[in-house]
Amino acid sequence: MDTEPNISLDQSYHYPPELLEMLTEVIPCLFKSKQGVIDFFRGAGTPTPYLADWQSKVRTDRDSVKKHEIARDVLRQLNEGGDKTLAQRREVIKRVSEFEDFSTCYENDRYKAQGLVAQILKVVNVKDSFTRMNLEREKERKERQAAYTASVEAKQKEAKERATIKDSLYKLFAERDPYKRGKQLEGILNRLFSFAGFLVREAFTLKGDEGQGIIEQIDGAVEIDGILYLVEMKWWNEPIGRQEIAPHLVSVYGRANVGGIFISYSGFSPAAIEDARTGLVQRVFVLTELQEIIQVIDREANLTTFFKEKINRAKSDRNPFYKR
Repeated sequence: MDTEPNISLDQSYHYPPELLEMLTEVIPCLFKSKQGVIDFFRGAGTPTPYLADWQSKVRTDRDSVKKHEIARDVLRQLNEGGDKTLAQRREVIKRVSEFEDFSTCYENDRYKAQGLVAQILKVVNVKDSFTRMNLEREKERKERQAAYTASVEAKQKEAKERATIKDSLYKLFAERDPYKRGKQLEGILNRLFSFAGFLVREAFTLKGDEGQGIIEQIDGAVEIDGILYLVEMKWWNEPIGRQEIAPHLVSVYGRANVGGIFISYSGFSPAAIEDARTGLVQRVFVLTELQEIIQVIDREANLTTFFKEKINRAKSDRNPFYKR
C-alpha cells in the first residue's frame, strides 16, 4: 500500500475519547486472531513492555484473553505515554486508516470494520483540519504580534532619533562661534532631512581651473518628488539680504531642473524675498526660517509635508516665503 492518508496530528495530540473508542472497536475486528492484534501493535512500534503480559497470556491461556481487552489496554498505555509514544500513536492511526484488505476479518466483522475505518479517517481528517486551523490562527497571531512589536520598536526608534536631532539643534543656541555653529547646523539639518525620508547629499564645493580655487560652495541638496533642491543655511544675527541670497540664486539658475531652499535663523529682508519671488519665473525657490523647522519637530509633524506645501505655494501663489 503506497498511498499515505492525509494525517498530520499535532505534536501534543492525544487520542480523544471518541477516536479511542473507535480504535478499540475496529482493531479487534481487523484480525481473526489475538496474536494478529498483538502483531499489529508490534508492527506499529509499540514498546515491548506494553505487549509482554498480553503475549505471555496468549501463549499460556489463550481462552482467558479477549482481543478487545488487548486493544483497549495497549491503546490506553500509548495514550498515556505522552510525547514518548507520539510516533506509535500516529503509526496506529496511519495503519488503521490505510487498511484496505478486509479479508483478514471474520465475515461478520468485515462490514463493521470497513465502516469504522471510514469513520476514523473522517474523524482524523476533521481533527486535523481543526489542528491546521489552530496552527494557522497561531501563525497569524504571531505575525500580528511581530508586526506590532516591529511597529512599536520603529516608533520608539523614530522618537529617539527625533529627540536626538531636537536636542542637537537646541544646543546650537549655546554655541558662540559662528563658524562652528554653521557647520553643526548643516550636519543636523542634513540628518533631519534624512530622517524625514529625503535623499540627501551633504555639503560640497566646486573648484575652478588651476588658480581659481573654490568657485562655489553648496551646503547640501535634497530630493523632493524627484526634483533636486540645493540647500543653503545661515545662522546670522541680521535678516538675510539680497547680497547674501544672490549667490544661492545663481547656483540654482546655473543648473537645469533644480530648485532652491534657503534656511535662515534670522529671517529675510523684504528685498531678499522680492528677489526670490522674481526668481520663481525661472526656478522654484523657497525661503524658510529655522524656527519653522523647529516647530515642525516640536509638533512631531511631517517635514516632507511641510516643504511640499511651501513648494506648492511658491508655484501657485508666487510666494517663496509662505508661512502658515
